[in-house]
Amino acid sequence: QDAIDRKEKRSETFKTAVHGLESDTPALRAEELGRRAPQWVRDKLVTMCMRCREPFTAITRRRHHCRACGFVVCARCSDYKAELQYDGSRLNRVCQECYIFLTGHTVLEDQEGRHKGILEKGAAEVSSRSLLCSSLQLLDKNGKGGTRGWFVIPQDDPLVLYIYAAPQDVRAHTSIPLLGFQVRDVPQSEPRHLFQLAQSGQVFTFLADTEELKRRWMRAMARSAAGITHPEEEEEEEEG
Repeated sequence: QDAIDRKEKRSETFKTAVHGLESDTPALRAEELGRRAPQWVRDKLVTMCMRCREPFTAITRRRHHCRACGFVVCARCSDYKAELQYDGSRLNRVCQECYIFLTGHTVLEDQEGRHKGILEKGAAEVSSRSLLCSSLQLLDKNGKGGTRGWFVIPQDDPLVLYIYAAPQDVRAHTSIPLLGFQVRDVPQSEPRHLFQLAQSGQVFTFLADTEELKRRWMRAMARSAAGITHPEEEEEEEEG
């Protein structure tokens, strides 16, 4: 019974894991796992293993693709082999999650049951249920260089801005609580679409790709900063 319960749990885990990938990377349904070739997640869309969340490096942690689900994973997380029906039932390199799902075998996991931290929300999953998400650049204090990444305000956590290095990463590298911040426009003579978050001497400067995207982010951040979590609340406030 324990084995049955574990396999059912892994089935649900797999369904959750593959849900919400970008539209150009269609996810396999659980019943298709191993029976149909997956479309691989592109390397450039992730900066860390989609299973263990460890960052990739050029030397010590190379990218590999699970032949069952198409996720980008590290060598340690893809050190498993399972028979895949779409490849004539030959053994293929797969990730740990798919190995357990396809074979029913158990694996000793040091992270089993570990609580999911606040930053450990997958970008694709969060983006599919977001108030707003897009690529932005967070500039440094000099307003020149900075971090370009994938920025998300989730529907289920609308007062926080999550910042991912790439749109398919499974862990955000930082977050900014938006409540109480002021959103400010930054007029520029040069064609740059800048705006800021400011509170008590703390200032974050963002660069958007277009003026329209800048205005959408300013509006979304202003709602969150004011504690407005649903559009209807804003409508009621305006009517009042």
